[in-house]
Amino acid sequence: MIIQRATINDLDSLIELFDLYRVFYEQTSDMEAAREFLKARLINEESVVFFAKEGNHPLGFVQLFPSFSSVSMKRSWVLNDLYVKEQTRGKGIGEELIKTAIDFAKETGAKGVLLETTKENKTAQRLYEKIGFIRESNYFYYFSI
Repeated sequence: MIIQRATINDLDSLIELFDLYRVFYEQTSDMEAAREFLKARLINEESVVFFAKEGNHPLGFVQLFPSFSSVSMKRSWVLNDLYVKEQTRGKGIGEELIKTAIDFAKETGAKGVLLETTKENKTAQRLYEKIGFIRESNYFYYFSI
């Protein structure tokens, strides 16, 4: 297995993974919209995507979006998306993708990596805590349209 940073040339390898990720979160499959969304992120350099593959078979991906802290005057990265194909789970692929994201954050001089997950996603929580993420308890998370 190798993990590499995605470029626009890897778009076709990522479409199925991204669509499966969305379906996992109960969205309707839409390969063309997935293509357009990822294409725009990669072309406009609005996100960084790393993906794992074995030979020519994509296994999983992680997508990071930049954010900035005015207080520390540093960039941070939001780990927004993480997905590993169901049939390849339990082999450490997700862990390696997250570690690659953390290494990338360090290489770019970022303050850190932020992520969120649902309260019910205990599997992901165990993985994040195993890697060294600390559950934040000092802040509330708000959302508005």
